[in-house]
Amino acid sequence: MPDKAQPKKSTLRVLRSLEAHSLLAIIFGGLIYILAVTGTLSVFNHELQRWEQPNAPEMQSISAAAAERAAYSVFRSEAVPTTHLYVTFPRPDLPRTVITTDTQAFFADEDGNIVAEETFPWTQFLLDLHYYLHMPQILGLTIVGALGIMLIGLSLSGILAHPRIFRDAFTFRRGAGRLTTVDLHNRLSVWTLPFHFSNALTGSILGVASVLAFAIAAAGFDGDTEQVFAPIFGSEPAPNSAPADIATIAKPIQHIEENFPDIDPTYFIMHDPGTAGQNSQIVGEHGDRLIFGDYYTYDASGNYNGNVGISDGTIGQQIIGSVYNVHFGNWGGLPVKLAYLLFGIGLCVIVASGLKIYFAKRRDKGNSAPRLEGAWTAIIWGTPAALALTLVIALADVVPESGLVALFWLSLVAMITYGSRIGSTRIKPILLVATGMLLTLAMFAHAVRYKEAVISSAGLPISLSLFVLAIAAFLQASLGRKNAHAKQGIMFPAE
Repeated sequence: MPDKAQPKKSTLRVLRSLEAHSLLAIIFGGLIYILAVTGTLSVFNHELQRWEQPNAPEMQSISAAAAERAAYSVFRSEAVPTTHLYVTFPRPDLPRTVITTDTQAFFADEDGNIVAEETFPWTQFLLDLHYYLHMPQILGLTIVGALGIMLIGLSLSGILAHPRIFRDAFTFRRGAGRLTTVDLHNRLSVWTLPFHFSNALTGSILGVASVLAFAIAAAGFDGDTEQVFAPIFGSEPAPNSAPADIATIAKPIQHIEENFPDIDPTYFIMHDPGTAGQNSQIVGEHGDRLIFGDYYTYDASGNYNGNVGISDGTIGQQIIGSVYNVHFGNWGGLPVKLAYLLFGIGLCVIVASGLKIYFAKRRDKGNSAPRLEGAWTAIIWGTPAALALTLVIALADVVPESGLVALFWLSLVAMITYGSRIGSTRIKPILLVATGMLLTLAMFAHAVRYKEAVISSAGLPISLSLFVLAIAAFLQASLGRKNAHAKQGIMFPAE
């Protein structure tokens, strides 16, 4: 006789399908969560760059003559002729002058002397994780754009699935177990809806637009994406590779300062320097606008040829020119960045709590999935742990940036595997303690490497932030242990 205690094949098939469905939800939800975490941190990428090299020279501005002197010096040091020469001007959140070519980048001091090479491997690793998920560019942009669209769909479907969601916008039941998590998820979803909707929309635009540009270029412009973007960002003159003396840099900068006093130059770009076809652009930021700036073009003699039109051209140009700043919070200074930080943390909590509610419902129905729940918990608390680990290794300067990529994903997979084996209750405090210890180690490594520069304006804010995060991780781990013991009937003595 068949064993009646054994489930039927059809039941097993349904259970396995449910597990597969849940696993897909965890994978996509995990990627959205990683994008939310890295996006929140990326808002402060300029501050992180300063922290990675706190001993670099800083200034509020640099003269046109000094910028030209520094750029010429780097250009002459190139072993192979570069096709682009950049000057990054000091800004309030990144008060440094950087000269960049196709192959190298250097800091310049206020007098135009080249001081040191620019390098910020961890910040670049973080940005590449947020932009591409460390995948090849086109594939990464496609997936990130698709995840942005998915987040928009989740936002809209969440609202439609809860007709009372706005009427109950201030309902919050404390100490009510799963209902507390549900209220937190719903309330944060309502309060931060404009932010995460616009952020998901602009993120998907940035990703999908780039992919579409590659496709259109391949179909009709012989793979030349510059022709696709030319109606928005302008086009370059026809190249002429005949050798020539390098064009003036000081004259265009002086022209901007004298004729556009309300514009804040952020970049100087020279195309094909040292050739007969060389030409220049200055990206000028408009302080009262959401656009990232406009391109002001010059010929090799420094004569002004007009602007591209992002600031005063078509509505489409101005909208596209605003997408990047809206997505990354590059407008309004520190208050806006702090607002993006709070909203970004809110989005992380929304994503994390969404599947937490799902697993709680499964437990209530007697259909728990402890392995999947442990894996999800490992993603939530393992992501900051893996980021902290890569930060320590980056400061130790023992592996290249590609090594940081491998370390992040391999360590995260290991944490997820371990979490699926020991369960969510046990893996959470382990990962929190690990995060706290790694952040403390990162602060120590940074102090050993940079000594007194740690207490400078470039080093101190991020170091203090890491200290606060480390303390928060230790406290959260301690609280989690107490709650776990309380559920098992173990009482702690009063402190």
